[in-house]
Amino acid sequence: MSALTESNICIPNIGPKERRRRLNGGLLSLGVGIVAASVLFAIGAPRGWRLLLFLFFYGAMAGIFQWREKT
Repeated sequence: MSALTESNICIPNIGPKERRRRLNGGLLSLGVGIVAASVLFAIGAPRGWRLLLFLFFYGAMAGIFQWREKT
């Protein structure tokens, strides 16, 4: 039962250069999100404006997870 099947093998579909771009984009989005959150909380922005931070943090999550999973 130790035979590898095709479903057990992880074959990356992007190269190292594109993985680095996704990581950098994710980290940049995370940094912008943290700075924006700090500013919005410091000035006491309404909840609706703070909800827009989701876009930055979602982009960061997507970039970092794609880098980690090599997809």
